[in-house]
Amino acid sequence: MAFDSQGFLASATGNPGVYQMYGADDALLYVGKANNLKKRLASYFRKSGLGPKTQALVARIARIELTITASETEALLLEQSLIKAHQPPYNILLRDDKSYPYIFLSEGETYPRLAFHRGAKQKKGRYFGPFPNSSAVRESLNFLQKFSRVRQCEDSFFRNRSRPCLQYQIQRCSGPCVGRVSPEDYARDVELTALFLLGREQQALDVLASEMESAAETLEFERAAELRDRIASLRAVQEQQAVDNGVAVNADVFGCAQQAGAACVQVLFVRQGRILGSRSYFPALSIEDDADNLLATFIAQFYLGSEREVPAEILLPDIADSERELLQQVLAGKAGRKVSVSSKLRTHRQQWLQMAGKAAQENLLQKLASRQNIEARFEALRDVLGLEAVPERIECFDISHSSGEATVASCVVFDRQGARKAGYRRFNIEGITPGDDYAAMKQALTRRYRRLKDSEGQFPDILLIDGGKGQLAQAVEVLEELQVGGMLLVGVAKGATRKAGFEQLFVHGEDKARMPPADSAALHLIQQVRDEAHRFAVAGHTARRDKKRGQSALEGIPGIGPTRRRALLRHFGGLQEITRASADELAKVPGISSELAETIYSHLHP
Repeated sequence: MAFDSQGFLASATGNPGVYQMYGADDALLYVGKANNLKKRLASYFRKSGLGPKTQALVARIARIELTITASETEALLLEQSLIKAHQPPYNILLRDDKSYPYIFLSEGETYPRLAFHRGAKQKKGRYFGPFPNSSAVRESLNFLQKFSRVRQCEDSFFRNRSRPCLQYQIQRCSGPCVGRVSPEDYARDVELTALFLLGREQQALDVLASEMESAAETLEFERAAELRDRIASLRAVQEQQAVDNGVAVNADVFGCAQQAGAACVQVLFVRQGRILGSRSYFPALSIEDDADNLLATFIAQFYLGSEREVPAEILLPDIADSERELLQQVLAGKAGRKVSVSSKLRTHRQQWLQMAGKAAQENLLQKLASRQNIEARFEALRDVLGLEAVPERIECFDISHSSGEATVASCVVFDRQGARKAGYRRFNIEGITPGDDYAAMKQALTRRYRRLKDSEGQFPDILLIDGGKGQLAQAVEVLEELQVGGMLLVGVAKGATRKAGFEQLFVHGEDKARMPPADSAALHLIQQVRDEAHRFAVAGHTARRDKKRGQSALEGIPGIGPTRRRALLRHFGGLQEITRASADELAKVPGISSELAETIYSHLHP
C-alpha cells in the first residue's frame, strides 16, 4: 500500500525533532532533522521541484517515525547519532565520519585565541565540545566574537600587525595585537568565554542580566535591548544537549501514550550516553489495560520473548513499585547480572524519558490519523449507528470557559481522511449568562449552520455534541429553527465512572442511550473527534482569557507571582524567549521547580 502522505501531514507536529523514513521491508532509508517537522516533511511530497534522488526516496517510503526534541540543536545531535549508527543509504554522510568539531582555546599565551578544531587534540589548550556540526561551531564562534571579543585570527596574522584590523573596527575584537586591551582585561574576557563554553553560562548571564536591568533603569533602552538579544543568542547556542551528554550510559528508555482505544510504546536505545536508535510499537489494548499494566506487560514480552540483549538500565515512566521490582528481578535473571529499572529520574535521564514520551504521543497521533485506520473506524461507525452508507463528514462541538469567563465554543471537522483543520472554527460567545453551557452551545450552533446555509457550504452527515440530553436538545432546536435536515445528531456523555471506554451515546430520536463496547472502533473514532474538539476549545479559551485580562501570558499561570515572573524575564530577557524555551530550560531559573516548569510550558503551548 502506498504511503498516505496527506493523512500523515494533516496531523504532523510543527515541533523540532528527527524523522526516520522506512521502506516496505522495514529498512531505514533516511534520517533527517527539522526545526519544524511538519514543514520539512511536507517538502518531500510536493508535486514538483524534487530532485531524482529525493523522488526515488519518496517512492520507497512505507512509514515515517518521529522523535520530538526540545530544540533544533538536540535534533542535530540525534540526527548525527542515528546516521553514524545505521548509515541509511539515502543520507549524505559527513566527510569526516569519525570526529565531531570542537572549539579550541589556546593556553600559555598573553593573548590566547579561539579557533575551530577537528581531529587529533595535539595543541596545548582547552577543547570545548563536541558540537553537532561545523555550522554550530561557527555560529558559536560568531557569537563569541561579538560578545567577548577574544581574537580568532591566526598567530602569524596576529604577530605581524602594526595597526588594528577590520574586526577591531566593527567591534568584534578588542585589539590585543596593538595593545588596545590590557592583559588583565583580556584574561577576564577569556575566562568569561570559557565559562560559556563549559556550560556555566549562568555565572556570566547574571552579569548580563544585571547590566540589562541597570541600563533599563537609566533609560538606556538601546543598550538594554542589545543585552537582551545577547542573552537570547547565548541560550540558543548553549542549550544543554540531552541526546549526547558524554556520560557512558547503556539504557533502553520507554515512553507510553494511550488515546482513543490505541496505544504506542516508544523505545529509545541509548549506548555510551548517546541515542543510537528509536522504535515505535503499537500493542493491542484491552479495557483492563492502564498505563502501568500495559508498559509492564510490554517490557516483559520485549525482553523475555526474544533474544534481545538487556542493557544495564531500563528507564520508564512512573509505575507501581511492585511492578518495577518484579521487572528488575526477572530481567536480572535473564541477563545474569544486576539490571536497574528506574522511573523517578533527574537530569539527562529525565530528558530522555520526556523525549520518549513525546515521541510516543506523536507517533500514536500519526497512527490514529492514518487513512487505513480512519477508514476502518468510519466503517465501524456506520455499523454501530445502523446507517445505510458510510458517513463522509463529522462535526463536533465543545464549550470551554473559566467559571463563565471568556467562553469559547469549538467546531472540529473530520472526514474519511482524518482531521480537516482548514474547516475548524472557534466562536467567542457573548450575551449569555456566564456559565450557561446550553445557551453557549445554542449560539455556536446557530452561527455555524446559519453561515453554512447562507453560503451553501458543506453540512456534516453526523453532528456530535460533547454532552448529554440537554446539549443535544439545543442542537435539535437550532436545526429545526434553521430548517436544516439530513444530519444525524449524537450527544456524547461520559459514563458514571467518567473513564474512557464507558461513554454513553444519545442518538436523536432514540429513548435509551447506547453504550458501545470499549474496544469498538466506532467508539474510538468518537473519542478521537471529541478529544480534538475539547483541545481546540481549551486553546481558544486560554488565548481569549489572557487577551481580555490585558496581561502577560505569565500572569495566568498558577504559582507564578511577581517575583518568579521577574526571575523568568531576567533569565531569558523577554517573553518571546520564555515561550521558545523547553521545560528543562525553564527549570534552570532560580525558584522554578521541574513541576512548575512543566506547568509553565503547558500553559504557553496549549
